[in-house]
Amino acid sequence: MPFAQLVLGSPGAGKSTYCDGMHQFMSAIGRDCSVVNLDPANDRTNYPCALDIRKLVTLEEIMADDSLGPNGGVLYAFEELEHNMEWLEDGLKALGDSYVLFDCPGQVELYTHHNSLRNIFFKLQKMGFRLVVVHLSDSFCLTQPSLYVSNLLLTLRAMLQMDLPHINVLTKIDKVSEYDKLPFNLDFYTEVQDLNYLMPYLEEEAPALRTEKFARLNQAVADLVENFSLVRFEVLAVENKKSMMHLLRVIDRAGGYVFGGAEGANDTVWQVAMRNESSMLEVQDIQERWVDAKDAYDEAERKEDDEQAARLGQTSTGATTPDLVTDDGEDDEFDGLPPPPPGGSGVKIVRRNR
Repeated sequence: MPFAQLVLGSPGAGKSTYCDGMHQFMSAIGRDCSVVNLDPANDRTNYPCALDIRKLVTLEEIMADDSLGPNGGVLYAFEELEHNMEWLEDGLKALGDSYVLFDCPGQVELYTHHNSLRNIFFKLQKMGFRLVVVHLSDSFCLTQPSLYVSNLLLTLRAMLQMDLPHINVLTKIDKVSEYDKLPFNLDFYTEVQDLNYLMPYLEEEAPALRTEKFARLNQAVADLVENFSLVRFEVLAVENKKSMMHLLRVIDRAGGYVFGGAEGANDTVWQVAMRNESSMLEVQDIQERWVDAKDAYDEAERKEDDEQAARLGQTSTGATTPDLVTDDGEDDEFDGLPPPPPGGSGVKIVRRNR
């Protein structure tokens, strides 16, 4: 059963950078990974393309032949892909059970009200793919209350439209400390806490709109997001190994990859323990890590990487993860996790013959 991530986000959110970083990270932990470029305008990718929509249709051809603009051309390209699903299905079958990353265009129309993208991935679900939507948002949106609320609405609409397991991610979180100080800690924004606290800052941002009409509109938008109670965010610094590791664990749980094929009566105590999120994920104060004490954490992690590289007799590049369990194709719940403790743990790991 192949697993895949559907990488969405507005232009500039870091989708292609994420796909490149996640491809490198999965390769480092030994998980077979392939990237599929679904952006008909992207003719330069940093990652190796296992499958490229531009071999089927390009944005330049559509704009020239049908007199369409860039946005209309991308929508037309996905309608064309929807009507030529055999091309995509044959290409994916050739990848076997490789973990797939779908790098999608930045046109938000594709995942807010246009149906072609959703129809394409519903068809892939019928092929047996286990899909997780990874919706990326630039953390710059935290700097202005209006941008943040707009992003909440976009994210909520995408979740309702795509109707798939959904992980929302604030990218470039390592840049937040360089912006003006935020009025609240990061967990206020990631957990989407009481939006009523944002109302005075919305009014302060646009004094010309301090009217009762706009106050009611702001309140209605805040109530809408809170009443659905669906939106929350993970944070990501794509060049940080621990940040990538944490996000991959969250995605693996959302898509079921963490359970692999061993779920059931044959589970060992270690396997069950690894499924407990509190034991899997390192609890960390994101405000402290990425804002208050970012430099100290960065230096500590750099020293840790250097010491690890020295033990292995190699130069630390930050791209390898030798302290992680590699993907052996069988015990998927171990992949990307620290190895079991050495003898004396009281937990006996026994591989069952299948």
